[in-house]
Amino acid sequence: MSGKMTTLNLYLEPAETRRLASLCGPFDDNIKQLERRIGVKISYRNNHFQIVGLPRNCLTANNLLRDLYVETQTVKGSTPDLELDTVHLAIQQAVSIEAASESDDKHLHIKTKRGVIKPRNPNQGQYVANIVTHDITFGIGPAGTGKTYLAVAAAVDALERQEIRRIILTRPAVEAGEKLGFLPGDLSQKVDPYLRPLYDALFEMLGFEKVEKLIERSVIEVAPLAYMRGRTLNDAFIILDESQNTTIEQMKMFLTRIGFNSRAVITGDITQIDLPKHQKSGLRHSIEVLNGVNEISFNFFQSHDVVRHPVVARIVDAYEAYEQKTAKAGHDNQHQLQDTHHES
Repeated sequence: MSGKMTTLNLYLEPAETRRLASLCGPFDDNIKQLERRIGVKISYRNNHFQIVGLPRNCLTANNLLRDLYVETQTVKGSTPDLELDTVHLAIQQAVSIEAASESDDKHLHIKTKRGVIKPRNPNQGQYVANIVTHDITFGIGPAGTGKTYLAVAAAVDALERQEIRRIILTRPAVEAGEKLGFLPGDLSQKVDPYLRPLYDALFEMLGFEKVEKLIERSVIEVAPLAYMRGRTLNDAFIILDESQNTTIEQMKMFLTRIGFNSRAVITGDITQIDLPKHQKSGLRHSIEVLNGVNEISFNFFQSHDVVRHPVVARIVDAYEAYEQKTAKAGHDNQHQLQDTHHES
């Protein structure tokens, strides 16, 4: 660490042994993670913590320790153990908000009846801002970056503000290695299990009974993409999930369904395409075709934007590295074959 170092003293109250043990974690694992990620040195005795580092880093660590200590509050006579992934997410949010404030990025908070949903990093903040200010927003990146969850939250917020009259959630009927024909029911019932992440987000934000009532009244509609053909969707917030599995024709069909006073969010992961190899993804194609169109925003998430367990980000990186290595090996082999052919 370079620059002027400072020492900050923190006393956590009330001084409860069980809560302090939960905060520090087994073998001080939580403290070590804070030190490593924030760039400070933390020592403690009982409820007195001493933080050494750059002033800004010390303040961040101080605020994190206070916030995490609140998480250890005794509930129904027992003190919850503070998990490493909880500490990871708290650090990620704190560091990202600090970075955003430095670059004057404004994070928008989404209000629902179940509480306030806050973007956890600058990319999520920009994504939410784009959803509010653009007619069509693309959210592209790996699983766990909050693309679908934040889109559903923005849709619920718009509905509760009466900015739109209905929410429409849709996905293409293509899944990894699954054959829909073997599932019971009609097409809607076959696709229903694959729409579960959308339902789960709605249930969390509105409650099960409210969602069921809104679905009965067709205020919320959950349907496979095939059902969108021939419709014009006015006064709606439309979310197309798993859009990497649309064909070029399906993507064009979907985008041309959008009517007056409607907003659309298209989410997908171009590394998880399950279409036949000869078919180009509608999502990939739309990035090439629509990138310069006004009122359309593209938001690209990376592994460091993942807000699930920290191992998920490492898994994403490992797969990307392997695919790049495989692609390079294939490219080198192709050149070698060409060289051999020319020599012969």
